[in-house]
Amino acid sequence: MEHIVLACLRLRIVVAAVAAVLVAAGLWQIRQAPLDVVPEFSPETLQVRTEALGLSAAEVESLITVPLEADLLVGVPWLKSIESESITGVSSIDLLFAPGTDLMRARQMVNERMTQARALPNVSTPPTLLQTVATASRIMNIGLSSKSVSLIDMSVLAQWTIVPRLTGVPGVANVSIWGQRNRQVQVLVDPVKLHRNGVTLDQVVKTAGEAVWSSPLTYLNSSTPGTGGFIDTPNQRLNIRHVFPITAAEDFASIPVVGTSLELRRVADVAEGHQPLIGDAILKDGPGLLLVIEKAPGYNTVEVTKNVEAALDELRPGMTGIDVDTAIYRPASFIERATSNLSTASLIAAFLAIVALSAVLGSWRATLVAATSLTLSLVAAASVLYLRGANFNMMVVAGLLTAIAAVVDDAIVDVENILARLRQRNPGGSRPPTWRIITDAAIEIRRPMLYATLIGVVAVVPVLLMQAGLSAAFFKPLAWSYIIAIVVSLLVATAVTPALTMLLSARASGPLSGGSAFLGGIQRLYSRMAGPALRSPALALACVAAGIVVAVLAWWQLERSLIPSFKETDVFVELQAPAGTSVQAMDRLTAALIRDLRAVPGVRNAAAQIGRALLSHDVSDANSAQVWVSLDPKADYEATLAAVEQVVAAQPGVDGEVQAYL
Repeated sequence: MEHIVLACLRLRIVVAAVAAVLVAAGLWQIRQAPLDVVPEFSPETLQVRTEALGLSAAEVESLITVPLEADLLVGVPWLKSIESESITGVSSIDLLFAPGTDLMRARQMVNERMTQARALPNVSTPPTLLQTVATASRIMNIGLSSKSVSLIDMSVLAQWTIVPRLTGVPGVANVSIWGQRNRQVQVLVDPVKLHRNGVTLDQVVKTAGEAVWSSPLTYLNSSTPGTGGFIDTPNQRLNIRHVFPITAAEDFASIPVVGTSLELRRVADVAEGHQPLIGDAILKDGPGLLLVIEKAPGYNTVEVTKNVEAALDELRPGMTGIDVDTAIYRPASFIERATSNLSTASLIAAFLAIVALSAVLGSWRATLVAATSLTLSLVAAASVLYLRGANFNMMVVAGLLTAIAAVVDDAIVDVENILARLRQRNPGGSRPPTWRIITDAAIEIRRPMLYATLIGVVAVVPVLLMQAGLSAAFFKPLAWSYIIAIVVSLLVATAVTPALTMLLSARASGPLSGGSAFLGGIQRLYSRMAGPALRSPALALACVAAGIVVAVLAWWQLERSLIPSFKETDVFVELQAPAGTSVQAMDRLTAALIRDLRAVPGVRNAAAQIGRALLSHDVSDANSAQVWVSLDPKADYEATLAAVEQVVAAQPGVDGEVQAYL
């Protein structure tokens, strides 16, 4: 250790320059670091989704879920357990893998198994392996509404233009569309007209099926569409391409029914419509589309949100007449406000720390050394975390805050001990050189502080040995940030603090400080208080006991939850109607609730998602809904939230609960 201190003293200008560069680079890196609220605590999971519109929950379970589990997915390498859910029209299978499993390799194994899914009954779409999403995956809800563009036309635009562009944004894992209405030509058969014209339903089905390019009905010829072929001439080969003559519902209605000369319109109404809805979206002005953006693990929520908004700005020229609402749910706003509040608090804390250091050390040069060491320790620790690929979330920040006591102690005790030795360097006629005094003082305090740092590291090592789970996911980032902070602080106090002290003392005409008057006053006050306590230890013990009782009572009143509650300005209402409630009934219920919620002072916006969406990670039946409520940050949070809860409780025929997403 002595050689390290001496080398730093000899290269004190270089050490000071490197410290300045590290602080500047560290601050720049921190600005680029990924920000989130909570760490990734979801287990290694993959989800297989199979859509089977029209099947009951029992049929989905017996025809899709059980065959997938028993015949294809059991025995996948690294698989720990399988959980499945079968509801009306959809099968969802969650594959939980052993901790530490590489999900990319696991996806490959599952995809290889799913190539055999063709052996399943032909009653559903092929099984789909959903993209892996982050723990707090939802980063934005985007509402699309219009008074001039139909919901079907908006659905076509969203499916073929908006969603592919947003999915291409780095960090976006999935984009789901609630309320999507696929354009269809529907043949609505009239039994009376069929009977009157002597036409059977099978004839109508065959007519409609053979009139399209490709039909999912395997007993029709169009289930295996052919080609036009080609014609060979002496000099060239000419390809033949079919030109589909049907471009509108009116053209479809003119097709003759198989086996008759009757047009299809004579026995059925042919109209443009959409598929039966499995879910819907209600916005502030009525029905619309709700695009739910989910991010992949490890990406910066704020950065991905801004990139999504930039992509939407690129698409706006092609969305004439469509109102795009990005303020329904935007957690990046909460993170930005929290970051701004943390920055403000950090500046205030830095100012107070400088004032306290000046009062304790009694010298601007000593204060500069301690403040620089403190800043460098925290910034360097944050830079190490950034280089390790850590996301900056509440647990990482909590670890750094926990280590502040040790960091401040490292910054002060070295400077204070060096100052004390420099004041005593002239007791007689001879005096050692300044570099020797600083070296001896630094080594004198660093050796016990090295043991203290090792004890601090050993104390939190058990946290690093926790098995995978929710507790490990939360406390390991805290432990790592604490360990890195105190170790970096030890290195800074060993190398940088003596060098800065030597650099400043060389430019001072006398000692760095003659002592602190404030610290002397504190010591005299302590001496006066310690006297009565020593003469009457019972009184001192009684005060300690009272303090313990107060601390226990205060702890008992604290919220004891692994995930603290945040004052999020974006909340949602979980609605559950009686089983069997239709999508149309849920539309009416949620529209009435949104109207009541928007009348509450402090509520900025509200929108609802009903049922589920294709390829969404949410598995819900038509009788459930989520109403997303955006609160004004300037409003009284507690009063507004209480008013929202009262409105939800007053809704008849439905159970509702107000929750925070994070």
